[in-house]
Amino acid sequence: MVDTSACKLYELFAAVQTGGAWHAGSGAVWDLRSNHLRPAGWTSADAAGLPIYPGLVRYEDVARGVIRHAIRFTAPQTCNGYIYPARHEAGSGSCATRPPMGLRVRLKASVNISGYGAQARVVLTALKRYGMILADNGSPWYITGAPNAKWNDDVLHALGGVKGSDFEVVDTSGLVNG
Repeated sequence: MVDTSACKLYELFAAVQTGGAWHAGSGAVWDLRSNHLRPAGWTSADAAGLPIYPGLVRYEDVARGVIRHAIRFTAPQTCNGYIYPARHEAGSGSCATRPPMGLRVRLKASVNISGYGAQARVVLTALKRYGMILADNGSPWYITGAPNAKWNDDVLHALGGVKGSDFEVVDTSGLVNG
């Protein structure tokens, strides 16, 4: 939920309404006037402790023809660690064999996207420019989008043809907030 008057983002995980009251497994409140991250070790409504909303693919952006941010994605197995900007881990095993939360990857410039439909090309262009950040455990290479009846699912399903080998890891080790 976005409170535009207070510039706050409220995100909940596993929210359910029971007996007229809302309950959630976890959640976070984000001040949209700030770039502050959650404290190290804290989760949020996603496993990496990042806000979900800023990483979503939104129809309004695609309809304008440009996404101007990194996109969140999921992986089925992650390591017992995290890297900036993530604040929390949710996996097991070594980071030598499994990716950490916060891993940023970018679609290689050499990947030909001309054969994709218009909506998919906008997403792929953003993946080339801004990349995507591993934010949660889930399906392999799953990109999260905000619901909208105007999505062309047939065009977007073609994104499944992009392979993991089409991406390169972005070195973010020199980045810090502040």
